[in-house]
Amino acid sequence: MTFLPRRCGGGGTRSVTEGVVRKDEAKSRPHVKSLRANMTEAEVMLWSKLRLKTQNGAHFRRQHPVGPYIADFACTAAKLIVEVDGATHSSDSEIAYDRKRDSYMIQRGWRVVRISNEDVYKNLDNVCEMILSYSHPLRPALRSASPSTSPAPAGEER
Repeated sequence: MTFLPRRCGGGGTRSVTEGVVRKDEAKSRPHVKSLRANMTEAEVMLWSKLRLKTQNGAHFRRQHPVGPYIADFACTAAKLIVEVDGATHSSDSEIAYDRKRDSYMIQRGWRVVRISNEDVYKNLDNVCEMILSYSHPLRPALRSASPSTSPAPAGEER
């Protein structure tokens, strides 16, 4: 599992255009329905857990557009994106594409967690626990925290 921290900055105010198709999402939104209908086995397994109401009240969306990209899962209140990576994310060009995508999302204030299909298959409960630990809505003090004060990825220390 890989955790990419949020970029510092951002405020607690909501955009006037929130809920409206933004210009940079115009191309990604039509593709969302087809992705929802054709989720991978690992995505279906994870969604079966994330879609349930959680103890902390986190609400996840599946196949959520973020600009020109579509996140596998997103908790908008926590600005958290969860990406489930299978074998198609192993070539140099695919890794470069994922880095570009992650950078785009981080620059817009999202935190990105990447999870392998294998982790979902073998450790679903632990994966869900880790995701939920990051899904608490960000408090204003955390929104402006420097990356060095962001929580370290599960199993890692800063």
